[in-house]
Amino acid sequence: MIAVDLFRDRAVALFGLGGSGLATAEALAAGGAHLRVWDDAEAARSEAARRGLEVVALGEVTWRELEALVLAPGVPLTHPEPHWTVRLAHAAHVPVVGDVELFARQRRATCPTAPFVAITGTNGKSTTTALIDHLLRAAGRDAQMGGNIGRAVLSLDPLDPSRTYVVECSSFQIDLAPSLDPTVGILTNLSEDHLDRHGTMTAYAAIKERLVEAAGTAVIGVDDSLSAEIAARIEAEAHTVVRISATQDLADGVFARGSAIVVAEGGRETIVADLTGIGSLRGRHNAQNACAAVAACRALGLSTGEIAAGLATFPGLAHRMEQVGRKGRVLFVNDSKATNADSTAQALASFERIYWIAGGKPKSGGITSLGGFFDRIAKAYLIGAASEEFAATLDGRVALERAGTIERALELAAADAAADGAAEPVVLLSPACASYDQFKNFEVRGDHFRALVAAIPGIEGVGP
Repeated sequence: MIAVDLFRDRAVALFGLGGSGLATAEALAAGGAHLRVWDDAEAARSEAARRGLEVVALGEVTWRELEALVLAPGVPLTHPEPHWTVRLAHAAHVPVVGDVELFARQRRATCPTAPFVAITGTNGKSTTTALIDHLLRAAGRDAQMGGNIGRAVLSLDPLDPSRTYVVECSSFQIDLAPSLDPTVGILTNLSEDHLDRHGTMTAYAAIKERLVEAAGTAVIGVDDSLSAEIAARIEAEAHTVVRISATQDLADGVFARGSAIVVAEGGRETIVADLTGIGSLRGRHNAQNACAAVAACRALGLSTGEIAAGLATFPGLAHRMEQVGRKGRVLFVNDSKATNADSTAQALASFERIYWIAGGKPKSGGITSLGGFFDRIAKAYLIGAASEEFAATLDGRVALERAGTIERALELAAADAAADGAAEPVVLLSPACASYDQFKNFEVRGDHFRALVAAIPGIEGVGP
């Protein structure tokens, strides 16, 4: 745990007692804050009380006596409307912050030389985070990974100048972290997402920009116009910017040329690694993730040899283009994390002959943007609430079946793929939808798919 002593002997309120909320509350309590916590769910309040936290109805506290309101990232700050605790905090001129902000402040106050890598972006941030953590560990570094992936940031091991903290940050967390100042800040890319929580694309992009604008080194993908504009703007303000690209050669930066990851500096190019044969880094989107990780690890002092060796052994992430089995020529891939069309596009671009399982709770825009990949899809198997909407988009362009459930979709797709004469037909779960119509979250959906694949007679595992 990273004890937060910034509010020692001072009154602080915390709302939201999920996993990160409880970790934050315990970090504040360990640091000596006079902490009052609350959650609208009785079960969450009971768990907090069991852990010895002071559970108090925040509507009844004297807000002008509080030093801060610490808000869990899942609680609305601005849209669709501010949470009731936020309104009370604003009325009393009480700052509203989140766990990543507390981490940044505590590091700055007590251990400013501890390397801190912060990663954000619409797509790719989880894989990039895990890849950086893997490269550091493979090189013998003490790396701590958390934030929006794995462990809550304040549950990581105590601050130490020899430890590197690799922290994935969602837009919700950045919105609650006004003083982020990572050693290396990474913005992978930007596309439309979470507008229900941020209002407009302009507001969403501005929040993402905060993560890199105060970084010692800003690593920014330039394959979309919004991110490219951010890179130019930050560079014009005399910040150190390293551009990355999976689609274009760069005069200075890190880019993918075919399967090679190339570093360009001062007119010289160096090939750092070749991704050929690394199944966990398959596809153009993973080439961008690799470029980001290479740029970050170079900034942290890793050698070319250390980086290349680490890339070759990266096992990948669960639910992100995860190769979960093979039967004969047929490869089974779990991409349950693909909860929007942009993310699914990356998976569709990575394979030539696809038996696609898609659907769930649809997001705005559906799958119309995926038309350029339809010729790669041998057949689609539609599940969940989006079935009819997706069927209307695919009708006449892609063979399809309304399977209803993942169980039925996998049964049909596995049989059809086995009869395909292609060199490597792929049964791909990449839903382009949220999971909430049939599953609690994308992890549960992906775990279910993986278990179903594992139960197929004759299935074999697939290594990194």
